[in-house]
Amino acid sequence: MEIQRLTLPPRTGPGDVTTFYSFESASARSVALATMALLLAGRQGATVPVLMIDFDTESPGLHHYFERRGERPGVLEYFQACREQLRVLGPGHPARTARRGAGNERDGVDDGLDDAALARQVLEAVDWEPFVERVDHSRPLYLMRAGNFDDSYGERADQFDWDGLFQLCPALFRCFGDFMAQRFAHVLVDARSGRSAAVSICTTLLPRRLVTVFTPTQRSLDGLAGVVTRAIEYRCSHEQEQRPLLVYPLPAAIDSADSARRLLWRRGDPHKAVAGYQSTIEQLLRQCYGVSRVSLDSYFDEVQLPQLHPMAGAEHLAHGGERDADRFSLTRTFDTLLDWFLGNYFPWQSLVEVRLASAIGAARARLANGVNLALSLALARDLHQLGVLYRSAGRAAEAIACFEESIGLRQRLLGDEHADTRAGRAQLAVLLRHDGRLAEAQFLHELLLDDCARLLGPDHPDTLAARAALAATVARRGDAGRALALHEQVIEASERLYGAAHPHTLDCLAEQASTLARHGEYSRARMVYERVLDGRERLLGSEHDDTLRCAQELSTLLRELGDLGNARKLQEGVVAARERHAGPDHPATLQARELLAEIMAAQSDLAGVRVMLELLARSRERSLGAAHPDTLSSQLRLASTLSQQGDLDAARRLRQKLAGADPDTAQGKGAPAAALSHPGQGARPGAARLDGGARPTSILDAPPDSGGADTLSHKLAQLQELIETGSEREARALADSLRKPVLRRNVPPPLRRRGMALIRQVYLRHNDKDALLAFAQDEVSFLQEALNDAVGGRPVSTQ
Repeated sequence: MEIQRLTLPPRTGPGDVTTFYSFESASARSVALATMALLLAGRQGATVPVLMIDFDTESPGLHHYFERRGERPGVLEYFQACREQLRVLGPGHPARTARRGAGNERDGVDDGLDDAALARQVLEAVDWEPFVERVDHSRPLYLMRAGNFDDSYGERADQFDWDGLFQLCPALFRCFGDFMAQRFAHVLVDARSGRSAAVSICTTLLPRRLVTVFTPTQRSLDGLAGVVTRAIEYRCSHEQEQRPLLVYPLPAAIDSADSARRLLWRRGDPHKAVAGYQSTIEQLLRQCYGVSRVSLDSYFDEVQLPQLHPMAGAEHLAHGGERDADRFSLTRTFDTLLDWFLGNYFPWQSLVEVRLASAIGAARARLANGVNLALSLALARDLHQLGVLYRSAGRAAEAIACFEESIGLRQRLLGDEHADTRAGRAQLAVLLRHDGRLAEAQFLHELLLDDCARLLGPDHPDTLAARAALAATVARRGDAGRALALHEQVIEASERLYGAAHPHTLDCLAEQASTLARHGEYSRARMVYERVLDGRERLLGSEHDDTLRCAQELSTLLRELGDLGNARKLQEGVVAARERHAGPDHPATLQARELLAEIMAAQSDLAGVRVMLELLARSRERSLGAAHPDTLSSQLRLASTLSQQGDLDAARRLRQKLAGADPDTAQGKGAPAAALSHPGQGARPGAARLDGGARPTSILDAPPDSGGADTLSHKLAQLQELIETGSEREARALADSLRKPVLRRNVPPPLRRRGMALIRQVYLRHNDKDALLAFAQDEVSFLQEALNDAVGGRPVSTQ
């Protein structure tokens, strides 16, 4: 029979292969694939060629969603033809002879290259067009069905040896995916459910993206986890298969009418020991990609499939999709999923970030042909907004890059004195201060204050904000006198303009208290903090975030002053409020519990310390993973506390568990996947900071040093300077030399914490997990010795 040749729209580059997989619920998976195919084929004026491949030869169904045009060959017959072609290229064929002559026989180092050459030869020899049909004449949408459904189909499908075909030519399926992606912008593969050789071909060898459909059962989630883990581990461990793989989980069969049930399934209930699917998948992605922090809040807010009758789905597709894509429609869900999908963004990137990054990429591409004022200003605005987003997420390096590019555009287009340019410089200066680049931050703050005072006047809100920011930076650099003078100017102006109880005035007072505490003026700092706390409780309420932050800072100060009873009372209130409003695993809750544990340790309350450390260890294991340094540090502290309490069996079991943990294996196995998974998309997850951003530090730093040049304080100042100037090698050497001195018993607690924070900062910049863990162990040993003294009746400050 003569086959009508296909004419495809021209392609400017290779397309992508995406596999849709579900351990169960094949109908939801096929509806998802077909809906995505319709949307993709309708893009760019319906000029994007899309190929669907029904690889579910065991239970084929994709063809049911489109008009039937008679029987024709498909996947089964195509790969049978490939098998026959491999037999034609028998042992005497030059390609096979070359492999044997090179001594490869599956074991040689060039075997993969020979396999790829053989696979390409087979694919060129087998005409693919007779196996593909067009299923939509309003858009370039094509289908390779599972096979020719004649009387022998079932027997042929059962007997086809997919694993045997792979053994004949391991590169065949990978090259097949590349081969079809050269001809179609998108190749969507409908994989078989369950686990089998055919499933591994579809999920491991073919795709760049893997859409995993799952339903509200533990069986479905376990099946998803097994397939994803196996696919990524295979790619990481086989040199020829080290290619990107982006995973997009897709919850299906969501009961939109039962909000309580829907929330329980997604979020779980810690009190009932019920794990939600979101936390389960977040943990899976952390382990597979080696990323310390993964949040799918934004992703799962947008991407959920409602309960769907399979025949309703077929009818929906037969009519070309929904005309009105409201928020309950399939079209709306998949249109939003395409925001992540088409830009190759990770699902843990928020929708706001994804859309901003997409708009920035599109603007840069259009601006490559010349300057456009309106487009350049829009680009500067989007860069600024993306910088704000990165800053709030603790991604300082990316935020700084965005602000710098945005400021550069605004300076050229609007000038240095424009309000938008000044706003960008203010944000950048604060970021530089938080990143430890104090000299650069102070320089920018000085310029900004001069500009604001000259253009707006000394009492303008922008001028006051610039002066307050300069004061904070100057204080960090050790110039307490100038910092406090600047604070006094800001407070005086704020009280005159707004009143003593205004939020702005209270914020200025809080900054002054922080500077006083940082430089050892604890009594004055306490009075100012108490004034701020009283004002915020009256104005905002006792559990407002600003109020809780002030209460925690005051609690830290009281602990330094030795007023442990009042410090504990305050901090217990903060912990309770954080647990109620933010949840048990939120970073703010963890930080509050950690401080409460330190206060309890200072009181020699080992039972209280044990409770807090148990909560911390469980929360960090859930949110960061078992091999994260912060998790291990909490568990090491807990083991020491158990020993102090005399619970030696529990301490021994925990230490044995820690001895079996291999952070390099657990974190590092995902590093190759992370390095492969998103090229050209900013910092790689494998290179991300271990704790996902700057770790909150105490409000107290060392008091002014009065010693000589060889004192610990002087060396820490040197370390700070090396960090600021980017002298990585020298900073690392000095940090290593200071590990033991900062943990000596006679070191003042504020100085110790400052040193520990700087050393951690150096190790984090080097992404050195071994050094972080070793330093955490040193810290635990110090804590254990201090607790020994405390239990023995000798008062020792461990903070």
